[in-house]
Amino acid sequence: MPKTKKSGAPKRSELPETLKGSPAKAQRQFAKTHDSAAEQYGEGERAHRTAYASLKHDFEKVGDHWEPKDEPGPSDPRSKKPTTQKRQGKGETFGGVDVEGNTRQELYERARNLDVNGTLEDDEGRAGAGDRPGAMSQIP
Repeated sequence: MPKTKKSGAPKRSELPETLKGSPAKAQRQFAKTHDSAAEQYGEGERAHRTAYASLKHDFEKVGDHWEPKDEPGPSDPRSKKPTTQKRQGKGETFGGVDVEGNTRQELYERARNLDVNGTLEDDEGRAGAGDRPGAMSQIP
């Protein structure tokens, strides 16, 4: 289903919930990319993946909405990989959080501001170990 009106404006009723509270530019980018991809590939998963990939290049998910990145570019290790490897699930992804464009301290501050509870441990159970955010997982 088209995500834009004939005027080119996004249809709010067709946008994912996380985009409804996001900047108009993010809404337009997602909607136009989705419609273009749906026209080329057909409606479905591929069109949605393409729209989200485009969105994640310029925006990052913060809480329940998307905000512009300081610098556009890949948001996580998976987005740097070739399409075939992405489809195979190779590389880590972080749900729209720009781990490539933020320092560890910035990510901790954001978690604190969003009231994310829990302690962070690496994959071997060591609290506070590791230098990159991707090495850490949240422990409830």
